[in-house]
Amino acid sequence: MSKEYNVGVLGATGAVGREMLECLAERGFPYKKVKALASERSAGEQLDFDGGTLVVEEAKEDSFEGLDLAIFSAGGQASARFAPIAAKAGCPVVDNSSNWRMDPRVPLIIPEVNPGALRRHKGIIANPNCSTIQMLVALKPIYDAVGIKRIVVSTYQSVSGTGRKAIDELADQTRDLLSGIDPEINVYPHRIAFNCLPHIDSFTENGYTKEEMKMTNETMKIFDDKNIKVSATCVRVPVFYAHSEAVWIETGRPIKPETARELMSRAPGILVTDDPAENVYPLASIAGGRDEVFVGRIRADISCENGLSMWIVSDNIRKGAATNAVQIAELMIRDRELMKTDWED
Repeated sequence: MSKEYNVGVLGATGAVGREMLECLAERGFPYKKVKALASERSAGEQLDFDGGTLVVEEAKEDSFEGLDLAIFSAGGQASARFAPIAAKAGCPVVDNSSNWRMDPRVPLIIPEVNPGALRRHKGIIANPNCSTIQMLVALKPIYDAVGIKRIVVSTYQSVSGTGRKAIDELADQTRDLLSGIDPEINVYPHRIAFNCLPHIDSFTENGYTKEEMKMTNETMKIFDDKNIKVSATCVRVPVFYAHSEAVWIETGRPIKPETARELMSRAPGILVTDDPAENVYPLASIAGGRDEVFVGRIRADISCENGLSMWIVSDNIRKGAATNAVQIAELMIRDRELMKTDWED
């Protein structure tokens, strides 16, 4: 009989945490027990899970004793506090916050892209930014084949990336505007309904936002390539689920669009959807609720000799967060060595 694992999900009541529970059940993760953890105010709440019910427990320092593995999506502050505690207790952590992503002790993992980096973990493994995940899943086969020197990306990110309050605000603002009522603005600095905001996270001294710099720095770390150049513009759009990206790349060697299309068609996690003549291309309305990274509009860039352009869409809550984290956990339980922790402050 295969081994079963005691698993903790920290941030279980949030949008991503709930999806993590859903993914564990959907993918048949071999759990013996699942412990739903959250803040004190959520303790006692009941969550549906795999045909049964979980009662949420308050996350405390002793919550990770007896757990084999934990998946976090509770924000940077909770992660900074609890991830080292869990790791020291022998419970490796897959963390969805940005807190550990650039820590040199912590591998930043996309299973389809750099699974080998898992062997360097000491008890904490980081889940990349949602926009980085879908972009690099799509670009990995091209990077391996001909190299990539430069990436320019514009993202069109759904409000679910901000959380439930943003989803509700988009719905409320849309209803109010269609009813001739001035909408309330609480979540974003400007109205999101019928609007686009070129502003995700705070701005940095170089004029880029933190979200844009995440895509730059995470790409270099995941590809283990300090020479690759990345320039991102991240835009929030009035879509509930799934992020879209217009991506331009300059490759190290020439590659034809049909070759790129074939390489991506064979790669894990990618669904090439590319027949513009028949109006077939990736759409947020199709990608929502799915785990694939959809790629289309693959074409030669007419402004650059070694340029390719493409359109990439994926569900930011699924593959961009919950599914990727569960896939990392699946990789870990296949190898006993990956379940060991050696974390020191």
